[in-house]
Amino acid sequence: MTKIEIFDPALCCATGVCGTEIDQALVNFAADFDWAKAQGADICRFNLAQEPLAFAENPVVKGFLERSGADLLPLVLLNGEIALMGRYPRRAELARFAGISTFAAASAPAQSSCCGGNTGCC
Repeated sequence: MTKIEIFDPALCCATGVCGTEIDQALVNFAADFDWAKAQGADICRFNLAQEPLAFAENPVVKGFLERSGADLLPLVLLNGEIALMGRYPRRAELARFAGISTFAAASAPAQSSCCGGNTGCC
């Protein structure tokens, strides 16, 4: 199975879906992330503000940050290789990355939970 790792820029909480001005891209991705996880995807997220060691200890991410800086985050790795940078993957992309049926991706409703299923970040 493909391992999907998302390296977020510095966010106020684990999902970035908090505060008074919420970025709709983060709301959508939080729902898509939870959906992919529920489908059995091997997927995880790392927040630069809360987990800086995950960035420093990963040679691909560390090299990316040294070359490009944090302005191009988020960074998406598939099995340790860069697959996407500068934006969050859409649900169909997550499905393709994880080998989830495209029917499942197209038929599942998007969740609208404030924190994408996480508690305590709002």
